[in-house]
Amino acid sequence: MSTLMVVMVVLVALLGLAVVALSYRLWKLRQGGTAAIMRDIPAVGGHGWRHGVIRYRGGDAAFYRLSSVRLWPDRHLNRRGVEVVSRRAPRGDEFDIMTEEIVVLELSDTTQDRRAGYEIALDRGALTAFQSWLESRPSPRARRSST
Repeated sequence: MSTLMVVMVVLVALLGLAVVALSYRLWKLRQGGTAAIMRDIPAVGGHGWRHGVIRYRGGDAAFYRLSSVRLWPDRHLNRRGVEVVSRRAPRGDEFDIMTEEIVVLELSDTTQDRRAGYEIALDRGALTAFQSWLESRPSPRARRSST
């Protein structure tokens, strides 16, 4: 087999893997969820926002960016570690991608392995779903001590 033929076979195989990966990602996005726009903080102005879908499963929420090719979620939130720091309306150049009906929440992820901050922009229905998911976590006082 010539070198050119080997290169062509490798390229076709890589293209096939890319198609399978993108098809899987599209399938994951089409399974449902809540539309959201999210970014890491600190951020400047209206930069860093990414459109995506939040999918809730028990105590975890997974954020899948629409423009990502990863096979796994782009952000992972655990209900026990997420705290709402503040709530605001969009401002400045954020109106390029948001409307007045959007609510922006600043979140703090206090889990040991993350310790990160995010902003998440949700419409009224998505905000209700997110708050319901967040508020349904068990109270820290309700947990049994192992002593």
